[in-house]
Amino acid sequence: MKCDMHVHTIASGECKTPFVSLFSRESYTAPLEAYSLLRQRGMDLVTLTDHDSIEGAEQLRHRADFFLSEELTCTMPSGTEAHVAVYDIAERQHLELLRRRNDLPALLAYLDEQKIFFSINHIFSCLTGARHAEDFQWFQDHFPALEARNGAMLARQNGNSEELARQWRKFAIGGSDAHAAASAGRTYTDVPGARNKEEFLAGLRAGKARVGGDSGSYLKLTRVILLVGAEMVRDNHWKAFLAPLALLVPGFTVFNYISECRFGERWAAEVLEQAETRAKARWKRPQAAAEELL
Repeated sequence: MKCDMHVHTIASGECKTPFVSLFSRESYTAPLEAYSLLRQRGMDLVTLTDHDSIEGAEQLRHRADFFLSEELTCTMPSGTEAHVAVYDIAERQHLELLRRRNDLPALLAYLDEQKIFFSINHIFSCLTGARHAEDFQWFQDHFPALEARNGAMLARQNGNSEELARQWRKFAIGGSDAHAAASAGRTYTDVPGARNKEEFLAGLRAGKARVGGDSGSYLKLTRVILLVGAEMVRDNHWKAFLAPLALLVPGFTVFNYISECRFGERWAAEVLEQAETRAKARWKRPQAAAEELL
């Protein structure tokens, strides 16, 4: 069974990018539109991961092929931000998760107590701002899953994320990170052999999931931004006067591309090197013990 584990709709609220937040939302896709597209594109199950919100699920919650999720904007102990996806939650849990999202130890304790499956999203992206080395220690020690393939991230970033998931022995998750309808369902998580929602979610927890689908690119991101802009004007005709800003989008995307490459390569080099060093140390310890016995 396949499910796109990272989808945004109009319920994600205002855009978080400086300046753009003055006039645009994160997405203008209606929840029912997202549901229909995901099913048309081969997704057997549907979930939405709106930013700190489950409002988009109101019309979908009674469908047998839907489960409730969201993407929490969390504050790390270092003061940085991280996006944490929480899956198959109840409304009462959503309220408690929001209350704890700026206190990571309290959030992790609640997730563990409630047995909620969760992952760290786009770990090698500068989307949420600065990162500190101690953040990665939290991710390694306390997060069961890692978004190994994100449809908005570059192939190199996703490759590094997949390698890190392997080194850290984390469950791998895949999702489109769709902010425009055109992206939904293009990247996904597959649990082979699952026959229903319960078996799919059990497969996630058992580490049986595989990631599939597309990575992002310069052209894809440019297209998505322009599509969101077009949807913004369709939703609010008076914003048509902002249309000339579309000429700036290719330049913005180049800047974003360079920033993402620098950020991703810097942290991937550091974190993967540490992971490899620790893996070698774990392998050498039993080997040394065996040599002492000879």
